[in-house]
Amino acid sequence: MAAKRLPEEADKESDIREGKRIRSLPSFTMVIRKAMAANCIQNLCLALEPVVRRVVQEEVERGLVRRACLLQRSPQMLIEEAKPSCGLQLIFKKQPSLSIFTENRIEDDDGYPLEILLVDTATGKKPITSFSSSIKVELVVLDGDFPCDDSDNWSTVDFNRHIVKERTGRRPLLTGDIALTLKNGETSIDELKFTDNSSWIRSRHFRIGARVSSGSLRGFDIREAATSRFMVKDHRGEAYKKNYPPALGDDVWRLEKIGKEGAFHKKLMAKNIKTVQDFLKLSVIDSPQLQKILGMSPRNWEAAIYHAKTCPLGDKLYIHQCPPYSIVLSPICEVVNIAVDGVSWTFQELSMPMRATVQELVLEAYNCWDRLEEISLPPQD
Repeated sequence: MAAKRLPEEADKESDIREGKRIRSLPSFTMVIRKAMAANCIQNLCLALEPVVRRVVQEEVERGLVRRACLLQRSPQMLIEEAKPSCGLQLIFKKQPSLSIFTENRIEDDDGYPLEILLVDTATGKKPITSFSSSIKVELVVLDGDFPCDDSDNWSTVDFNRHIVKERTGRRPLLTGDIALTLKNGETSIDELKFTDNSSWIRSRHFRIGARVSSGSLRGFDIREAATSRFMVKDHRGEAYKKNYPPALGDDVWRLEKIGKEGAFHKKLMAKNIKTVQDFLKLSVIDSPQLQKILGMSPRNWEAAIYHAKTCPLGDKLYIHQCPPYSIVLSPICEVVNIAVDGVSWTFQELSMPMRATVQELVLEAYNCWDRLEEISLPPQD
């Protein structure tokens, strides 16, 4: 028979059970806080769910597109893309001759058609590698600001970004042989013209660029070519252009600092100085007199005379006979040879009286130039 518990012990056990029950029950504040936190998390999840779904969807779609592109590429294309650059470049053999006017054929400095070559960038020479097919090349117009003169670091992207298209409603900027074929690594541009001037772009200059046509030669990275920058002027201004170099028979206003029908031109015409040859002859005979006629500033005079002296003299010589003297002169009245009784002398070898006589004869030859005997130098071997 179980022993009966005392009243005090029963009260103690009751107190212990009540205390545990009280401690195990959370407070009202705690309950409220937990409820609010749970509600916030649920709301956040609901707000983020569309964003997360969109991001995941975009990434999945992007991955599928990349996978599809890879599957579409043939093994041969992948091999070609993996090939390294072969170090080849297009170049212009010579630069275009300046000045360039619209509707005029573009040539090099020697008056020949421009030429494009394919060279090895390491050696500057034609590559030894031979190609199974000819290379197609296309010509484009580049902005003069294309930085190919300052650095070799420009890329194909830079090249393409600087291509200039014709103005709205105008013809293509370049006409003629703009689609070419390299044979044995070279080709010439027999016919090439600009149809518009370069004054309407910011740099006011163009370049001519050459690049391999798309799909012409896969597996090789051939760098583009670009000429030096130049201005293209309207052909209506060609009537007033300066010639570089001038010719002996050119009108004298073709020289620097002498404008057509300007003050200097009129002063020269009044003294019967009509051509570049007339200008140079008087500069040899009496340079101070020519300067006085023009009345130019020293700076303008230097520019004009420097330009005139770039004129090719050709192979013509002129003889002034005054026995026993025979004097051979250049086309601009410079003494080439002096003969006295058939014996040749240099000016320095002559006595002072003979020098004075020669100078008088040169002036006489200048004044009767049209009556001098003309001869031609024999061709050189």
